[in-house]
Amino acid sequence: MELTKAARKLRPRRVAKPWGRVDLPVTFGPSGPEPIGEIWYEDEVGDGNLPLLVKHIFTSERLSIQVHPDDAAAVAVGLPGGKEEIWYILDCEPDARLGIGLKRPISPAAFRAAALDGSIEQLIDWKPVKPGDCYFIPAGTVHAIGAGIVLAEVQQNVDVTYRLYDYGRPRELHLDEGEAVSHLLPYDRQVIHAPLGQNAGRISPSDAPFQLELRHWQAGAAVILPDASRIWFTPLGGSGTIDGAPWAEGDCWLIDADSQLRIDTPCSALLATL
Repeated sequence: MELTKAARKLRPRRVAKPWGRVDLPVTFGPSGPEPIGEIWYEDEVGDGNLPLLVKHIFTSERLSIQVHPDDAAAVAVGLPGGKEEIWYILDCEPDARLGIGLKRPISPAAFRAAALDGSIEQLIDWKPVKPGDCYFIPAGTVHAIGAGIVLAEVQQNVDVTYRLYDYGRPRELHLDEGEAVSHLLPYDRQVIHAPLGQNAGRISPSDAPFQLELRHWQAGAAVILPDASRIWFTPLGGSGTIDGAPWAEGDCWLIDADSQLRIDTPCSALLATL
């Protein structure tokens, strides 16, 4: 069956990062000598720059401590919008952590000094994580992903990151821009824990700029999709077909409410909609 324009497989693009891994999970194909930190799922036809971007992220070291602007701050400097994102932990080492928010409120001057002398590492609230944990990262949240983590990220598709501290790596910092948009406070949201295999439903908060659901289906189950013209379907296990074309773990598809999604083996998946 010929795929409709609304149902198409997004192209995975490997992105090398100094904190990435050379031993990617086998689902994502053969590894090479270059450390891969992210896989971006991009469109090749039709809509071009889609409003959401799905990624898989693989870490062997901590990512930089960074922050993203909100829509107003981004538009003020000529960007199309800000960036908010959701992290869903797929796998991690026993001592893995995410840095989200600060341990205590701090003044802008003290925050800048800490970014310059490296003590910002001790200011970040490094939270222990486990598979199935899900965090919403609003704009303005100072954050970092720790080592030993594999996660799926869904974000607003704007390439804007203000790097505040990078552990001595020779990469550009953006202290002026980052200080101006950072919320210098603790993160006050609760983790959502939704393990694979659970039909959890919505795992994004009501104030997120997009909706994210975790669904689980047994083989042969009838699938009712969200009533949306664009759905980012990211299977985290299982196999089946979409309008007759095969899908598998490691894919990301752009589909709609009328797409015929068939489940051949038990499947957990993330479904993102605007």
